[in-house]
Amino acid sequence: MASVKVVILNWNGAEVLPRFLPSVVLNTPPEVEIVLADNGSTDGSPELVRRDFPSVKLVTLDRNYGFAEGYNRALEMMETIGWGADFHILLNSDIETPSGWCEPLIEMLEARPDVAAVAPKILSWAARDTFEYAGASGGFIDFLGYPFCRGRILETLERDTGQYDDVREVFWATGACFACRAEVFRTLGGFDASFFAHQEEIDLCWRMWSAGWRVMVEPRSKVWHLGAGTLPPSPQKLRLNYRNNLAMLYKNLPGGKMPLVVTVRMMLDGLAAWTYLVRGQGRNFAAVWRAHRGFLKRRAALREKRHEIRTNRISPPRGVYRGSILLACLFGKRRFSKLKRIV
Repeated sequence: MASVKVVILNWNGAEVLPRFLPSVVLNTPPEVEIVLADNGSTDGSPELVRRDFPSVKLVTLDRNYGFAEGYNRALEMMETIGWGADFHILLNSDIETPSGWCEPLIEMLEARPDVAAVAPKILSWAARDTFEYAGASGGFIDFLGYPFCRGRILETLERDTGQYDDVREVFWATGACFACRAEVFRTLGGFDASFFAHQEEIDLCWRMWSAGWRVMVEPRSKVWHLGAGTLPPSPQKLRLNYRNNLAMLYKNLPGGKMPLVVTVRMMLDGLAAWTYLVRGQGRNFAAVWRAHRGFLKRRAALREKRHEIRTNRISPPRGVYRGSILLACLFGKRRFSKLKRIV
């Protein structure tokens, strides 16, 4: 049997850990070790885990490296000190897990050697029978790079009635909870640390597809995520999402598509920025332009990454909607089941 570790990246989670970590400890099989990787917390989180959750192993980073580099460093540190594993299940600190939550993910990786990553069904912790924003029942993307999910298109969240309980290929597995092959994660360089946070998992899954691996969703596994997808976006979150989405497209799109798609996306981003300004959201308006400036400044580094991906590309990704998800919503197609042009 493959060795498996659940790895929870934590930053100042002293309020959420007592609420969510007990379910993970209770419902994770004893042979699967749980590791909390602390990302430079200043709120006493490591001490809380040592005191109240003695079965949970702990690795500590010297400062907050963000989601992307935080996980990269934590997994590298675990490997160095002999805590490595064949499979890692990356789990947010604000997720509640039921009995049997991780076994289907492990079974998928063991049974299908061509699968690099697999996600569970993600439901809302606050509205238990509703899909959660960050992942729902598998992630997809449209031809302009806008991400969406089975069960969540833009801001529309569907009720879970079992309509998306089939196992299938997806474009991306949510960073809130997904299992992956440790060797593939290492070989591909892990998350892109320059992203800091937001969309780094989509970028990684795209690189997995390009390298010849598959990404799946296994809805027999489900978790409940507190999340923040329904909260008003902060300027910082907006800046990272706009910047990282452009960086992801620049890195991963084939040469014939990249210039046009990136140009159109920057134009649409500009329209979104003016919409923020009209609504009196000046900081959000500025966040979009700061995102564009940050993307343009990083093009030299992104060009090197793009060359490496293009050189090693084996196969195109699955889970791409050939239409525009924005236009689909405009014409009333706000449920995944109404979309017909996904490959």
